[in-house]
Amino acid sequence: MLVMQQVFNELDADNERKKQKIQVDMTEKYRDLVFVTRAIKNGVTPKIKEDLVTMEAYKQEFIDFMVDSKVLKFGDFTLKSGRKSPFFMNAGGYVTGTQLRKLGEYYAKAIHDQFGLDFDVLFGPAYKGIPLSVATTIAYSKLYGKEIRYCSNRKEVKDHGDTGILLGSNLKDGDRVVVIEDVTTSGKSMEETIPIVRAQADVTIVGLMVSLNRQEKGKGDKGALDEIKELYGFETEAIVSMDEVVEYLYNREIDGNVLIDDEMKAKIDAYYAQYGVAK
Repeated sequence: MLVMQQVFNELDADNERKKQKIQVDMTEKYRDLVFVTRAIKNGVTPKIKEDLVTMEAYKQEFIDFMVDSKVLKFGDFTLKSGRKSPFFMNAGGYVTGTQLRKLGEYYAKAIHDQFGLDFDVLFGPAYKGIPLSVATTIAYSKLYGKEIRYCSNRKEVKDHGDTGILLGSNLKDGDRVVVIEDVTTSGKSMEETIPIVRAQADVTIVGLMVSLNRQEKGKGDKGALDEIKELYGFETEAIVSMDEVVEYLYNREIDGNVLIDDEMKAKIDAYYAQYGVAK
C-alpha cells in the first residue's frame, strides 16, 4: 500500500476525483494480490481475470511469437497424417536471425523448467530439428552457462568426408539426451528418430520437448505424446498446448484481426470431436 500513498502524494487537492479512482483501482488489485498469495500458500491455484496465474507469461509470449512469425496459422490444412485440420504449425517459418534467437530462448526456458541441467546433448531430427537444436544449444549457453552439445541426423548416410548419419556432435556411451521437435501429431517421427539415436551409442533419452502439443489421438485413443512416453519410457513435454492457444487467442484481437473467432472456434471444436484426446 506504500505505492498507493506515494501516488497520492504526487497529486494535488484539485485531483480528488482522480485520487478516488486510483484508490479504488489499486485497492482491487491489492485485494487480488492478497487473495492470490493466500490461495497459493494453501495449495490452491485461483482463477482471476488476469492470465498471469492461469498461464505463465512466457507461454503467452510464445503464442504471440508463433503468430507474429506466421508459424501458427488457422484455415484449412491437410496434415502429413492425412487429417484435415483447421490449424497448422510449421517451424520452418522461423527464418530470420532474431526469430531463431528468440525461438532458442523459448525452448531453452521450457527445457530448463522440465529437465534442468542434467543432460549432455540436444538431438534435433532432420530437417526442422536441426535449427531448433542449434538455436537452443546457443540459448542454453547464454542463459544458464551450460555447454550442451547439439546433434542431428541426416536423411541419408554420408559416405565421404565426415561420414555417417550424424551432424554436429557424435553421441557417446553415457550421454543423456533431450530430443527437440517442432510438433508431433501421430508420433510417426519418433518411430524414425529413436532407433537412430539409440543405435549410435548407449545413451539415456531424458525426454522430448515440442513447441505445440496438438492434443490429438496418436495411433490409439491416447494422445501422441502420451503414446510416445509409454512406448519409449521417457518424459514428453510441450512449450504450449492447443488448449492454451485457444484460451489465449479466442476472440482476442491481434493487429486488427481475430484469429480464433466463433466460426474458427467451432471448426476447432469439431476437429477435436473427431481426433481429440478425451479429457
